[in-house]
Amino acid sequence: MTAADIRAADAAGGTPGEYFSRMYAGRPDPWQLADRWYERRKYALTLAALPEPEYRSGFEPGCSVGVLSALLAGRCRALLSCDREERACAQARQRLAHLSHVRIEQRVLPADWPGPGERFDLVVLSELLYYFTAADVAGLLDLAVRSLEPGGTLLLVHWRHEVAEHALTADAVHRQTRAHPALVRIAGHGEPDFLLDVFIRPERAGTPAGRLSVAARGGLT
Repeated sequence: MTAADIRAADAAGGTPGEYFSRMYAGRPDPWQLADRWYERRKYALTLAALPEPEYRSGFEPGCSVGVLSALLAGRCRALLSCDREERACAQARQRLAHLSHVRIEQRVLPADWPGPGERFDLVVLSELLYYFTAADVAGLLDLAVRSLEPGGTLLLVHWRHEVAEHALTADAVHRQTRAHPALVRIAGHGEPDFLLDVFIRPERAGTPAGRLSVAARGGLT
């Protein structure tokens, strides 16, 4: 992707692309995703919150250096992970080079969201949506819903503390997602540090959360 492409994708607002380029310029893992206990624990909770033991095809935009990608790969028969920064993608490719069912691609959202011909039963939006304006979040959520197969899972997790470069707070992003008419929230976890929500795109509109729970989907209720 050229610099002109990235500038065009940034034109709608939100966090400028230069922020990410600057973050990766001096540090290979600027958020220390591979080293911090906080991240390892959050990832464990993320994986535990997924309602299905295995997914046919997962999509993880904003994958950074691929730490969470490596964990999601164990739950997906196919996984597409992407990031806007080629430096991050290069590290993710190296980390996951031994996994032939994982693709790592440079993409800038929302312009490069996968086309309507590519469908997923899992979309993971981890530490991503607060970089966008509310209008762009609405568009990204619509894209996620369009990409999700009926019965598919959408998982969100976001840092709650104030960051000057974030266009929105985690609380605002999760409130907006909970209000989406095509999604049903089946699980949530909140701490002072982060929010985690799990949604299902039901096969039929108006399906209550109780009929989409893990126990219900497993025939236990």
